[in-house]
Amino acid sequence: MSASVGGQSTQGTGGSPATRLGLTSGLVVQELGWDNDTDDDLRIAIEDCIDADMVDGDYGNVVDAVLLWWRSEDGDLVDGLVDAKTDLVGGGAIWLLTPKVGRPNSVAATDIAEAAPIAGLAQTTTAAVSKDWQATRLVTPKTPA
Repeated sequence: MSASVGGQSTQGTGGSPATRLGLTSGLVVQELGWDNDTDDDLRIAIEDCIDADMVDGDYGNVVDAVLLWWRSEDGDLVDGLVDAKTDLVGGGAIWLLTPKVGRPNSVAATDIAEAAPIAGLAQTTTAAVSKDWQATRLVTPKTPA
């Protein structure tokens, strides 16, 4: 599996969870949906990888990637994805972090597959990023020339 953010590409089979997400130093990553159940080790690994703190929804500028923590109880996924696109730079990715299957508040893969195109996004890859969370990469589809 390959991941690409901001033109950077990485193999999804090795390295830290942050590098599996294609994140590199200097990228601006917006974190949405943080709560007390999020994976702090993953958050620290991401901030170490980008060599900065993640920004929140009040950032007010464009971001290279969005990390969206989402649970089945969080409401309408389409609305969450549309909101997550607000500050995303063209070519950036949304990493939708959901509890793994069998964990409380897991999100069915079919729900993600149905919500993404309605929100104007295409699903590209899924990566296991921690013991309890998986990440699905969503991007704005390229329009044919």
